[in-house]
Amino acid sequence: MTNSTKHSLLAVRELGHSIDGAPVAGASGRFADVYDPARGVVAAHVALASAAEADAAVAAAKRAYPAWSQTPPPRRAAVMYAFRELLMRDAGRLSAIITSEHGKTLDDARGELQRGIEVVEFATGIPSLLKGELTEQVGRDIDSWSMRQPLGVCVGITPFNFPAMVPMWMFPVAIACGNTFVLKPSEKDPSLALELAKLLTQAGLPDGVFNVLNGDRLAVERLVSHPDVAAISFVGSTPVAESIYRSGTNAGKRVQALGGAKNHLVALPDADLDATVDALVGAGYGSAGERCMAISVAVAVGEIADPLVARLAERVRALHIGPGDAKDVEMGPLVTGEHLARVRSYVDLGVAEGAELVVDGRAYRNGVSPDGFFLGGCLFDRVTPSMRIYKEEIFGPVLCVVRVETFAEAIALCNDHEFGNGVAVFTRDGGAAREFVHAVQVGMVGVNIPIPVPMAFHSFGGWKRSIFGDHAIHGPEGVRFYTRIKTTTERWPKGKGAGSQFTMPVMK
Repeated sequence: MTNSTKHSLLAVRELGHSIDGAPVAGASGRFADVYDPARGVVAAHVALASAAEADAAVAAAKRAYPAWSQTPPPRRAAVMYAFRELLMRDAGRLSAIITSEHGKTLDDARGELQRGIEVVEFATGIPSLLKGELTEQVGRDIDSWSMRQPLGVCVGITPFNFPAMVPMWMFPVAIACGNTFVLKPSEKDPSLALELAKLLTQAGLPDGVFNVLNGDRLAVERLVSHPDVAAISFVGSTPVAESIYRSGTNAGKRVQALGGAKNHLVALPDADLDATVDALVGAGYGSAGERCMAISVAVAVGEIADPLVARLAERVRALHIGPGDAKDVEMGPLVTGEHLARVRSYVDLGVAEGAELVVDGRAYRNGVSPDGFFLGGCLFDRVTPSMRIYKEEIFGPVLCVVRVETFAEAIALCNDHEFGNGVAVFTRDGGAAREFVHAVQVGMVGVNIPIPVPMAFHSFGGWKRSIFGDHAIHGPEGVRFYTRIKTTTERWPKGKGAGSQFTMPVMK
């Protein structure tokens, strides 16, 4: 029923928007289905905003901006402190909401929420992060200083795979810097964003500073083109990221648009086999592979290939799959039936392309929830760089093994891929690890760490077609993105002026 009129006989929750500090029912007459992916049933209908509703959200943020931007940074930090406490208090409830709509395990949902909370903690330090620079006596009786000031109304457009973490990589920093914010979450799992809006209000955030607009492409296009929007943060697929970057920058907006990934883990012959297999299973099949930092390619160098594939096959076949809220489950369902069909089609494609399907999860059915959107773990061996299953982001529990003979071939394989989001190398050789870190053309690198997501006080961002824009997300780069520098040069005259000067001023 996505993008259609809501069926009046379905007794499910209806989700609207949060605008100007209050819940707002959808007025467009268009709704999308929100599923319980573990059970394969519709759990809610979410309103899809019209252009007029998008305008209302931006207008609320614009009205709130003058007062909020002039609110002292310590007061803005205090709101972030209070918000953090509420997130910690409600962590169990919020994690359950994530699992109910996304499908990931409760432990994984708790981890996602924690990584978002860490950015809120970073934002509580905004008074020191906004400090400018001053140089006394740059010229005779002249001082100069710089300051960072907010941009205005900022927009975040976020994906389904991290309904808590990715939005919280954006709006806490933006708001702490003095901006106001409109969040357009994924229509596949929108409930968490509405809960965050309620908690921000409880934390003392003034009305209109944070708004949630649910919607689809129509809402996105209106937000990107809106003349009162100053900056756009996006995380999603590369084609959409590039489109938003071009549209937004053409309209004079600041844009950071994070796109797709095809993250490699390079296993050198001397790597600890047990640690490498553990890393590949967790990073390849955790969250059913629906992570932008998931490892989807294992590059087996030399003699490690055969034992690595054998051990991986054993572990993948033994994955404990089921509803995310069930005990001891390692992998939950995919987010929707449509996405399940897409991932299955890639497995079909890999077989047709000639890759060796060592573990075939297509026939998996869950005994507890037979109608859920489940797919068993899939493992391909002898994948080549010419295959689409190697080139394209599958975003599911599908791991491809590529065999190479040398370390140099492995580095070249990583560098030649169009995506450059994350990469890892597993080895006992410190010299090889150092060479890999310096030579690989990827934005985030792990050494014996499979998912090298930076902490909140660093910044997250890939290279090449994994990002469009000059700024990574959260951390110091987030502060730079959500502010602009103003530099003042000042002199107070003493006595009679020096008269008109018609040459370029030079400090003496």
